[in-house]
Amino acid sequence: MTMSHPTRRTPRQRALRTAGTGVVAALGLALAVTSPATAQPSGTPSAAAPSTTVSPAGHGFTATLSGKATFKAGSVTVTCKTSVSSGQVPAAPGNQNPAGPVSSSTTPATYGSCTTSMPGVGATVTTTGTWGVAMQYGTPVTAGLTIPAGGFVLQTSGLASCTVTAAPTSAATVNGSWTNGAPSTLTFTNASVPVKVVGGFGCPTSATSSTFNAAYTVSDTTDPASQITVTG
Repeated sequence: MTMSHPTRRTPRQRALRTAGTGVVAALGLALAVTSPATAQPSGTPSAAAPSTTVSPAGHGFTATLSGKATFKAGSVTVTCKTSVSSGQVPAAPGNQNPAGPVSSSTTPATYGSCTTSMPGVGATVTTTGTWGVAMQYGTPVTAGLTIPAGGFVLQTSGLASCTVTAAPTSAATVNGSWTNGAPSTLTFTNASVPVKVVGGFGCPTSATSSTFNAAYTVSDTTDPASQITVTG
């Protein structure tokens, strides 16, 4: 009888495979900022959605990463230290919706100082297109964030050379929560987004989704003494 033996991977092959798994975790960077006008928050069905008002009408805002955005897949962690996006609350009466969310477009989020926990693997992020956010009043207040098709691309280099594209075929919406304050905050907890991964050995090409966790402070740039708020 002929007996088969399991394939034994070298330490380098194991490192490549682990590094590739960490690439998927980094995809969360695509979403950690406000996104497009087509976003729809989860929760209350649109047919029964309560009224929403985003104030002050017409004011500009900036969303800035608070602390660090940390992403983890298995034993691999990806951390991004900086991220920012900006937009504008719709002018009245567009800042009010009697039965649903209020939407606005934003600039593509920029990301910097992103690192992985795997030695020898670097990462760069490129974002394009019109992003946006849709705020829905409720308990809690929800935020539906949309990234346009192909609007976020993560490229790794080093032990694993992979390309991860968020929303690879069409715009994708992820869900977060909003808290009014001074400043107000936008939080993402285990948010999910579809992805496509291409590359050579060590790249997780079978992955179709990724998750992330991050928090942003949202400041009024038209009147720094004011706060961006969401009410009913």
